[in-house]
Amino acid sequence: MNGLKDIQHFYFIGIGGIGMSALAFYFHERGKTVSGYDKTPSDVTRSLEKVGIAVHFKDQGDRVDAHFEPAHTLVIYTPAVAKDFGELVRFRESGYTIKKRAEVLGMIANAHYSLAVAGTHGKTTTSSILGHLLAETGAPVTAFVGGITNNYNSNLIQKGNGVIVVEADEFDRSFLQLRPNIACITSMDADHLDIYGDAKTLENTFKEFGNLVSKEKLFIQNGLPLEGLTVGIEDDALYSAQNITVKNGAYHFDFKHPDGVISQMQFNLPGRHNLSNAITALGMAMLYGSPTGLLPKALFSYSGVNRRFTYRIKTEDRVLIDDYAHHPTEIAAVHQSVTEMYPDTPVLAVFQPHLFSRTQDFMDDFAMQLSKFDEVFLLDIYPARELPIQGVTSEVLLGKIKKTKKRLITKEDLIEQIAKAPQKVVVMMGAGDIGVEIIKVTQFFEHAH
Repeated sequence: MNGLKDIQHFYFIGIGGIGMSALAFYFHERGKTVSGYDKTPSDVTRSLEKVGIAVHFKDQGDRVDAHFEPAHTLVIYTPAVAKDFGELVRFRESGYTIKKRAEVLGMIANAHYSLAVAGTHGKTTTSSILGHLLAETGAPVTAFVGGITNNYNSNLIQKGNGVIVVEADEFDRSFLQLRPNIACITSMDADHLDIYGDAKTLENTFKEFGNLVSKEKLFIQNGLPLEGLTVGIEDDALYSAQNITVKNGAYHFDFKHPDGVISQMQFNLPGRHNLSNAITALGMAMLYGSPTGLLPKALFSYSGVNRRFTYRIKTEDRVLIDDYAHHPTEIAAVHQSVTEMYPDTPVLAVFQPHLFSRTQDFMDDFAMQLSKFDEVFLLDIYPARELPIQGVTSEVLLGKIKKTKKRLITKEDLIEQIAKAPQKVVVMMGAGDIGVEIIKVTQFFEHAH
């Protein structure tokens, strides 16, 4: 592997991050010494420690570099880490090689045959379906997934080292470092406007990414302003789902592709956006060379990604759905999914906005999408890496939601208020620490029975 084979020690700043930990597992499995820092213990850091990767939670900036040989050490950090973070400063001043996660992922992918999944939404689901299809049909695949796959209980699928599946992240333009053999673009909605400034610049950057492969190797959502192999649902796309029916919360459909039709396929994830992701993954797997006859069974056995329309509770009298949705388009997708699966059923939406900048950019869109639900509980904005912005609060957002049944809620009151709510179906959405609250709510209801 060009540039990485002489490295003995990989040190991660932000090792508990979903993309970072996948890399940490990857290097650990290849016999390298791996260690790192994260802000707080979590399920991910515990799973790293379980395999013998040392993780600490205190900035050791004054002495962190004492153990490592600069010539044989690579320091990997995530953009979420502040530039003046002690350990990062110390490594930089001591002459260590320091790279961003995306750059290292690019180095691995570019040294292999690679399939890259890009798009503002759908990256994680599409890449996990694709990784699963390749693994189940016998390909020597390593897939780096931006979420915990339910089939593998991991963010890394490892069945060999012949082909790499990688999420091509548009955040800070990092996906332009990739040189994929096959690629896709699932969507190009405005996001990360704090980086790009406007939607046009973001669109042009996606086009630049699309140009990294020939149009015969680029899968695109039908209707995007690009040339490539089109993917769609019940439309004229080259790769599409036709004759769709929903039975017991699963899609049954015929998969039309340029060489024919595979009939009677089944996909167990709700939501048309997810079905579209599945069609993209099927097309990419076919173009890679997966045996067509094995694909239906492989798709049927795919069971999703944690926190992507994950059923935490699914009983006759209560349904609790957990989703990572943090953008208006994703909230719309959750609403579409839940109404398709539970027609004519009132739904309570619990939402934690993520980032002040995103809330400011999409305030009216958030309000519009949340207004579709029967009732809305809003938590405070999760700041992540940001400082507050004047006039951008959950209270302002609440005022714009066109619903009589809506309220601000604290984490302390969450369980009690959800328990009191009349709706049978509850969806909890957000990319912040609402994931922790969802587990608490789930445990409360499990023990209540």
